[in-house]
Amino acid sequence: MVDPFNSIGIGLDFGTSNSAAAWFDGETVHRIYLESGLDVTPTAVHLNRELQARTGSEAIAQYIEENRDRVVELTSEVVAHASLLTGEAAGDDPFAQPEVSTSAVYGAAVIDRGLPGRLFRGVKRLIGQIEIKRLMVFDHPFRLVALMTPMLKAMRMAIEMAVPERDNQIVIGRPVHFEGTVDADRVALSRLQEAAEYAGLRADRFYPEPLAATLSYLHSRNRALSFANEAGVAFTFDFGGGTLDLSLVRYQGVEMTVLGTSGLPLGGDHIDQLMFKRFVSPELGQGERWVRRVDGEMIDTEFPFKEFESLLLNWPVTYTLNQNKYRSKLRDGINAGGATAAKFSRLEELISHNHGYRVFQAIRRAKADLSSAKSAVIDVPEIDLWVQVDRASFDALLEELRLQIVALIHKTLSDAKLKPDEIDLVVRTGGSSLISMFQTLLDGLFPGKVVEHDPFSSVAEGLAIASFYGLHS
Repeated sequence: MVDPFNSIGIGLDFGTSNSAAAWFDGETVHRIYLESGLDVTPTAVHLNRELQARTGSEAIAQYIEENRDRVVELTSEVVAHASLLTGEAAGDDPFAQPEVSTSAVYGAAVIDRGLPGRLFRGVKRLIGQIEIKRLMVFDHPFRLVALMTPMLKAMRMAIEMAVPERDNQIVIGRPVHFEGTVDADRVALSRLQEAAEYAGLRADRFYPEPLAATLSYLHSRNRALSFANEAGVAFTFDFGGGTLDLSLVRYQGVEMTVLGTSGLPLGGDHIDQLMFKRFVSPELGQGERWVRRVDGEMIDTEFPFKEFESLLLNWPVTYTLNQNKYRSKLRDGINAGGATAAKFSRLEELISHNHGYRVFQAIRRAKADLSSAKSAVIDVPEIDLWVQVDRASFDALLEELRLQIVALIHKTLSDAKLKPDEIDLVVRTGGSSLISMFQTLLDGLFPGKVVEHDPFSSVAEGLAIASFYGLHS
């Protein structure tokens, strides 16, 4: 039996895409509802022009609603002032001044003066980059720490509502290595700790997220907590919304030694974008002809969908397509009539009513369905979109990513001087790990050793267990 360090343990998984929290009483892990009915919430912060913050699902809902049916007009930013000599001073007057005309120099039209609020997601990916210190929010420079604090504060308040004792140490999850260059881990941990302290959290301990997932599984397998009898080498495959994290650890009870780590800055969000490009873009006018009258002549070219696609793929900025320069092109396509007019009308509806988030939600539902079914449907009634996707097409879309992951797994094992048959346990977790292609991949590499464990909550649960036993790094 391993002696506990705290009477209860609290774990906080501050994720790139989603966040979760849990507490552990020595026997049972309890998930904490961060929002009404939700134990997993989007890691999102919305700031309005008064710099008041909303977090989680409420932040996203606010951002979507305030940009619905809002025509965007970008204005130019003054980047300098230029002075032009328009008249020389009189030579016989020592007090005479030359005539100078001063005018502002404007850059590209990039400022949305009517933007009601800003939405921030994925800030965790920036905190290890020492060169990024601040982001501008309505002409106010905001430190990255300040952009993380509202989300952490909301999580702290949810913890206080749920946990019977509040003086226990909280363990916050961390990737084995943060994104960034030299000194990324030190910089990121310093910023994360500062934000946690501003949020009112007693947080000076961190624990690697993939190790937490492994610890959570070991507890679920052996609820008697005789961890001292558990020993071996575990490989954790944590494939979430923003990243793929791989770790190899040797475990003896709750003590773990890291043998190797690696990862990819790609996850479920990247897969969603691939699905959008392959299955949705053709229904919005990609590849169609663009017929319009210019100076009395009919011009027929391919529709410039590339101008739209980069903004469509990033739903938080899709609303910026609601500008006349984009919509005028759509009106040309619609007015030309024919079979393609319906596709241009669909794209116009998506843009004007800010339905980008709904489209990606439908894509995620279809992706989840394809984990167990041979086909699924991307269905968005608001824009009359209904696209059937079969498993074979989905797998073909992911083949390049699969090859990247296979190579990464082999490299991780090779760097640790281990072979697949030397691995005792493979823990598969994270929402993207539910995709059938990756299930099959792991089962083929590690036959009989792969377990699926709490795809969305395993890290938070493991962090709570780590807190209970005083584990940190």
